[in-house]
Amino acid sequence: MITASIMLATIMQGVDNTIANVALPHIQGSLSAAQDQVAWVLTSYIVAVAIMTPLTGWLAGRLGIKYIFLFSVAGFTLASALCGSATSLTQLVIYRLLQGACGAGLVPLSQSVLMQINPPERHGQAIAIWGMGVMLGPIFGPMLGGWLTEDYSWRWIFYINLPVGLIASLGILVFIRDTRHTHREAFDFFGFITLSIAVGALQMMLDRGQLKDWFNSTEIWITAIVSAVGFYLFLVHTATAKDRSFINLDLLKSPNFMTGTVLMFFVGGILSGTLALLPTMLQSLMNYPVFTTGLVTAPRGIGTMVAMFLVGRLINRVDNRLLILIGFLLTVLSLWQMTGFSLQMGMAPVILSGILQGFGLGCTFVPLNTLALSNLPRHILTQGTAMRSLMRNLGGSIGISSLEALLIQNTQVVHSRLVEHLRPDNPLAQAPFLTPPFSLTTPSGIAALNAEVTRQAEMVAYVNDYALMMVIVLLLIPLLLLVRRARPALRTG
Repeated sequence: MITASIMLATIMQGVDNTIANVALPHIQGSLSAAQDQVAWVLTSYIVAVAIMTPLTGWLAGRLGIKYIFLFSVAGFTLASALCGSATSLTQLVIYRLLQGACGAGLVPLSQSVLMQINPPERHGQAIAIWGMGVMLGPIFGPMLGGWLTEDYSWRWIFYINLPVGLIASLGILVFIRDTRHTHREAFDFFGFITLSIAVGALQMMLDRGQLKDWFNSTEIWITAIVSAVGFYLFLVHTATAKDRSFINLDLLKSPNFMTGTVLMFFVGGILSGTLALLPTMLQSLMNYPVFTTGLVTAPRGIGTMVAMFLVGRLINRVDNRLLILIGFLLTVLSLWQMTGFSLQMGMAPVILSGILQGFGLGCTFVPLNTLALSNLPRHILTQGTAMRSLMRNLGGSIGISSLEALLIQNTQVVHSRLVEHLRPDNPLAQAPFLTPPFSLTTPSGIAALNAEVTRQAEMVAYVNDYALMMVIVLLLIPLLLLVRRARPALRTG
């Protein structure tokens, strides 16, 4: 019953990571938001998860896993209800921040509970069952989100969490025992607060930069300065703190950990960026129904699940660096396929590139974790895990914001270049080359022509984003030369 309860909570959180992506165009229309603004629905949640994840472990140590887990599930469920009732984008973003703050502990705490209730010889089996639950989210999230949005409303992608969260909360309350005698370790609140302020200000600058015309705006200058000061104070404090700091300096001495963390940061950006761009492109440019969008994006999760299953069997037999290299090369191939997307294509290129990219990224997750954490002393292993989770989520939020800003900017640039040639003195802009409903002489014809030019410009901008991600992955591959082979066992330090 404990396993069932925590699996419900884990699946609920996993589904919520992907369920909102396919509904973004509907949320955008319902709340009258611009395309880059509606991305805040995703980035606010990811940033909240990133900031609160390190704090969750400390709170669980002070107050006990049961009550922090219960608070997380109940808070996540309540925040889901608030998200579904939001009447403005501002409200929805605030409620998503609350949802992310509460949901940050669901995955690490569920792992901890599984380790406690199972003897060591059953840990592998327990984690395997838990991993299957985690993978259900990326597979069923897009389909469930598409169905609920199409047949009911986008609000139901949040309301669906209510019965699941209620059952999970009752299960945790009744079946999990309270662990009062827990290890109470110190926590660096100054480091936590300065890093949180720095990350929050940076994310606000990236999210609102395009809207405010970047550094022509006083607001952007203020958020940039706050972020820079926050990072400066955090780095100085970390380097000079005599007692426990937010980041143990021993982590910085491990080349595998540093390289693996950088790679995971960009992998998080590629994964989250693609999942944010693709549903919007399919619905706004290809006119896909929202449920169809969910169906064609779901195979990406299947590719990831198959890859992680195969990697789990190969990871002790094959050099982990080779598995990561194969994963990166497959990801590059999938992004190269995506640079060939056009307004005339069918579903096949979307499905095939999604499966290939899901498989490629799936090949990198477990080996990256193994290489980064295997050589760390045990006394900093927990902190290393928390920092990697933080960097992966930051990569996702920064990736979404940057790609959305580039998308808007490139659309405007390409649009201006295309309309330069739509002039009355251009023979190709006259009949018979320019067919109805397009025209340069009637208001309706000009409006139709502008709409088509905007559509073509957006397609070019999407392709440019995919090309940028492909180049980034290619540039990451040489970093594998800095990674050493993982040791077969952890050092006790």
